[in-house]
Amino acid sequence: DTIVDMRRYLVLTESEVSPEVVRTFRNIEDNGNPWGLSSSFRADWAKDMEIPLIHELDEAPEYLFFVGCAGSFDDRQKKVTQAFARVLKSAGVSFAILGGQEKCTGDPARRIGNEYLYQICAEANIETLNKHEVTKIITTCPHCFHTIAKEYPQMGGNYEVLHHTEILATLLRTGRVKLKSGESQKIAYHDSCYIGRWAGIYDAPRDIIDAIPGADRAEMDLNKRQSFCCGAGGGRMWMEEEYGKRINYERSDQAIATGADVVAVACPFCLTMLDDGMKHRGADDVQLMDLAELVDSSL
Repeated sequence: DTIVDMRRYLVLTESEVSPEVVRTFRNIEDNGNPWGLSSSFRADWAKDMEIPLIHELDEAPEYLFFVGCAGSFDDRQKKVTQAFARVLKSAGVSFAILGGQEKCTGDPARRIGNEYLYQICAEANIETLNKHEVTKIITTCPHCFHTIAKEYPQMGGNYEVLHHTEILATLLRTGRVKLKSGESQKIAYHDSCYIGRWAGIYDAPRDIIDAIPGADRAEMDLNKRQSFCCGAGGGRMWMEEEYGKRINYERSDQAIATGADVVAVACPFCLTMLDDGMKHRGADDVQLMDLAELVDSSL
C-alpha cells in the first residue's frame, strides 16, 4: 500500500511517468484496455462456443464470467479463457459474459499510480454490472478478482466474487467435473500474489493439481505466503526494468529448479511473465499452463 501511495504521488503530482506507461494509460482511457484494441473484439474468443452475452438474456444467469483484458485480447491467455469456459459448460454451470460492455477494471492504472484513471474504469464497470443486476462473478485473473471483490465495494460495487481456481476445485470435489487417467507428470504451482498473499487462496489450486490423475505436485522453495512475485503485480508488463535482475527471470529460475515437467499458474500476468522468463532461460522442455488448461485437457 505504501509503494502504491508513493507511485500515486509521482504520477498525479510530479507527472513522473515513463513513456511506455503513458501509452498504457492512453490505451485504457481511449479503448478500455491496456492493449488499445477495440472493445468490439472482446468476445471474439467465444466465437462458435455458444456462450451468451448477458444483455441478450431475459434473466441473469447464476454467474457473470468477467473475462478481463488479457483473457479477451492476449492470444495466449485466450486459450485459457476458452479452456475454462469449456470446463464450465461441461459441468452445466449457468454463466454469461459482458462482451463489448466489459472494460478494464482499472487495476493496472491503480498499481502504477494513476488513481484518477482507476476510478473512471471502476465507475463504468460498476454501472454496467448493477444495470444487469449481477450478484455473482467469476474471474480467471487474480487482479480482476482482487479489484472487483476488495476495491469496488469502496465505490458501491458489492458482489460475490470467485476466482476460477475456487470454482474448479469445487466442481472437481463435488464430481460435477470428472477427469480421465493421464500420464505421470510433475507439476509445480506458482502462487499468484493476488489470490495468494492478498486473498489467502492457497488450497484450491493445489487441490486441483492433486485431483489430476498422474500428477505429482512439487513446491517451489518460495511458496504460499512466502511466494515470489512474477513482476506484473507492480505493472511490469507495461514498463521496462532497468536495474538488477528481472523479477520474472528470478521466479523462472526458481520454477525450473523444481525439475517439474509442468509449471502451473492461475493468472494471465504470471503466465505472460513466466513465459518470457522461461523462454529466456531456454527451458523449452518445461510446459507452462494455467490450471484451467490442465483440467480441460484431462476432461
